Amino acid sequence: MANINESLAKLLEVDGAMCDALVDANSGMLLGKAGSGLDLDLAAAGNTEVVRAKMKTMKSLGLNDAIEDILITLGKQYHIIRPVASKPGLFLYLVLDKNRSNLALARRAAQEVEQALQI
Repeated sequence: MANINESLAKLLEVDGAMCDALVDANSGMLLGKAGSGLDLDLAAAGNTEVVRAKMKTMKSLGLNDAIEDILITLGKQYHIIRPVASKPGLFLYLVLDKNRSNLALARRAAQEVEQALQI
């Protein structure tokens, strides 16, 4: 079981990890952040809208399911958004350098950190 800072530090150990954060999707505010390369305050607010839009779409479609993760692939980066199952409304956000990362391993690491997170 890990706290916020330990969890975010653990995610930064993933090959190609640039930065990460724990975000409150209700407010768009950061609860913690680590690493560099992006304005994580701005990214948290923007990705809160992504999570909200996906949740709204799932509800409209009548999908009775949960988001495991949301992957955004850019030319040079991967962005992984992983909701925290034990704390609805929170999500982990991980930014990876596409050329230095293994997406499958990064997703698995995000899952492990999310499951061990204690808030």
